[in-house]
Amino acid sequence: MRIGLTLLGCLALAAVVAAQTPQPFPGAGQPPRGTPAPRPAAPAREVPADPGAPTEATLGFPIYPTAEFIVSYDAGRGQRYYVFGSTATFPEIVAYYRLQLKTKGDLVFEQPATHMFEVGRFRQETMAFPPGVTVKDYTWGGMQGYPNPKRGATPERFPTIIMIVPPPPGQAQK
Repeated sequence: MRIGLTLLGCLALAAVVAAQTPQPFPGAGQPPRGTPAPRPAAPAREVPADPGAPTEATLGFPIYPTAEFIVSYDAGRGQRYYVFGSTATFPEIVAYYRLQLKTKGDLVFEQPATHMFEVGRFRQETMAFPPGVTVKDYTWGGMQGYPNPKRGATPERFPTIIMIVPPPPGQAQK
């Protein structure tokens, strides 16, 4: 059941981001498995506050310090996907969420690297997707990153995308 839910979450993330971004071309691989991830660095810059952006308090999940809110989508059954872009590397963000969520999560795809942290219990009768955080590398295979939907904004592309799916309103995370 867990593998099916994990796959379902990955497919949902892929659908959200693939609808807006061309798929990567096969090419250069990732560092070998087992390569230690660097510890997350302190935020490199201050990100201007977006008045429409969700907060850690409203999501019930930590948001990577320099992540920028991109968009949210209705996931069904009262849940939403919240998509953030970051200029930090995939390993930095995975290391950050390992520390923050106190779980190692699962590398569900090696190419492109996609790591999922399922947090809380999935209740099929009340949830569309398991609550958690998914991190995807958009520099795989020579891609330049996920395009910033804000025209003329800096950065032009995000190397890493973070998707947060909180539980439906009124339901506890754990």
